[in-house]
Amino acid sequence: MSGTDEQGRVALVTGAARGIGRAVALRLAAEGRTVGVLDRNGDEAEALAAEIRAADGRAYALAADVANAAEVEAAVAELAERVGPPTILVNNAGILRDNLLFRMTEDDWDQIMDVHLKGHFLVTRAVQAHMVQAGWGRIVNLSSTSATGNRGQANYSAAKAGIQGFTKTLALELGRFGITANCVAPGYIDTDLTRQTAERIGVSFEAFMEQMAAQTAVGRTGTPDDIAEAVAFFAGERSGFTTGQVLYVAGTPHV
Repeated sequence: MSGTDEQGRVALVTGAARGIGRAVALRLAAEGRTVGVLDRNGDEAEALAAEIRAADGRAYALAADVANAAEVEAAVAELAERVGPPTILVNNAGILRDNLLFRMTEDDWDQIMDVHLKGHFLVTRAVQAHMVQAGWGRIVNLSSTSATGNRGQANYSAAKAGIQGFTKTLALELGRFGITANCVAPGYIDTDLTRQTAERIGVSFEAFMEQMAAQTAVGRTGTPDDIAEAVAFFAGERSGFTTGQVLYVAGTPHV
């Protein structure tokens, strides 16, 4: 495939309005992809899409709850009709509902499972048909170092570990159609979700990030752009022989 052909592909990024999703959308757009900017907040999605277009990129805003099957199906159909069928998918949408197990409510558990696991499933199911038809696809799922266990995150850790198993299964099922599925597992990244974690444990965000930086081999915490770099590799043509893998982007070999 030529570089021009690859640049013409349509990518869908969920939870794209802020943080890691925003960085990924900007990176893929800068590489020439048309980006479907999907977020629950339609106004924020449109603001990012407009920013991409102002920089001579191509983007289309979509508002949907990834845990709602009807909204997901409608959004993917709209994207395919308006700008073309998506053959790159970045499942990034996520929330936090942290608490120690004895304080965790059933709603805390269900919301995390709905957005992370069910959301990944619903969006992937809707998009994979377009990939199969095209005979080419790239699925990149966002996990976390919390998949290995993290105090106060029984729900989140279980969901992020589940995403890794989901990814490996997608790789096995879809590989014969020219589709790869890989997982990026960030460590501590400077995002709104990380700020929520600092608030939960009762420390300032600055102190929290300093503590996390001291635990890395590289002496710093990550940025959304660090994650976008890894996603961009998995989303591209050159990663065609890499599938079912989990890449920890955490600044340390210990996760």
